[in-house]
Amino acid sequence: MKIETIAIHAGNTKDEHNKAAIQPITLSTTFERGEDGGYPGGFVYSRADNPNRKSLENVIAKLEGADEAAAFSSGNAAGCAVFQALGPDVHIIAPDDMYHGLRNQLLQVFSGIIDVDFVDLSNLTAIKNAIKPKTKLIWIETPSNPLLKICDIEAITGLAKHQGIMVVCDNTFSTPMIQRPLELGCDLVMHSTTKYLGGHSDVIGGALATKENNDFWKKIKSVQVLSGAVPAPFDCYMTVRGIKTLPYRMKAHNENAVILANFLESHELVEKVYYPGLMNHPGHEIAKKQMKAFGAMLSFLVKGGSDEARKVVNSVKVFIQATSLGGVESLIEHRASVEGPDTKTPQNLIRVSVGLENSEDLIDDLNQALLK
Repeated sequence: MKIETIAIHAGNTKDEHNKAAIQPITLSTTFERGEDGGYPGGFVYSRADNPNRKSLENVIAKLEGADEAAAFSSGNAAGCAVFQALGPDVHIIAPDDMYHGLRNQLLQVFSGIIDVDFVDLSNLTAIKNAIKPKTKLIWIETPSNPLLKICDIEAITGLAKHQGIMVVCDNTFSTPMIQRPLELGCDLVMHSTTKYLGGHSDVIGGALATKENNDFWKKIKSVQVLSGAVPAPFDCYMTVRGIKTLPYRMKAHNENAVILANFLESHELVEKVYYPGLMNHPGHEIAKKQMKAFGAMLSFLVKGGSDEARKVVNSVKVFIQATSLGGVESLIEHRASVEGPDTKTPQNLIRVSVGLENSEDLIDDLNQALLK
């Protein structure tokens, strides 16, 4: 099946009793045992597994071309499961431009447990130089958050496999409609399903998908079940519902983002635009090679500093000034103020999640905010 068909059908199980076309929500925490003490329905307890979670994991695995997937209560919980499964006294390489929630998790929750170096992953030589005898994993994020850096997935996975190192790709910005990291050599793919997969800014979740059901994946599944950071049945139902329109939402997201990026690039009050779809982006050619489109996230620098950037985000009328991304509504924010005092993000940077509104309305709104 093609990906649009997978998105609609792979997360749905028809009810065999009443023939409901859409899978119902199974809220039960526990399931009846058979006379022999077994579980004839295939489920024991909803922390371990649940019909709605099983459907969500199935559609994510199919979309990513994975062997299996595991759903979590948030993207951070999914990332945490990978780091927990690694165990202590290991070294990992992570992007110097990385989602700050996972960066802080590595620096605070896993401080003294995991040794981490943050490296410019667009520089293959820098990655080679950062590898240590205890390096077990390279965590990549492409495009990165919030500078939209592009790293060469095939080059990094080729280097890692030669050294016996695993590679995990945070594919949240791209989605499997745009980029399929497992096909490019990655071992695992991670998503904050809160974003494009759910797509409506109304349900928190995360997921991992694996190329193969190996020993490391079994550790991750053990962490999932024993730590219990799993999504509720209703959350799974809502995410599956969002995924059904994902392929068509992404087409419109991408179209609007290209239009806005070109508008901002020509604006007199914009210093620089970070968007891999622009030909002057340093990662444009690599993005063309490994992405089917360039995504709907972009960042730009306004001329001036923090005050000028804050003035813009405080002046929009259609855009919503808010954290997060991937919903049908366009979001905008002064990113450095979200990331805290230790951020390396430029103070005049604004991050934009381009939604599904009419592109002319979005352009008019940004223009009036910039000129205000």
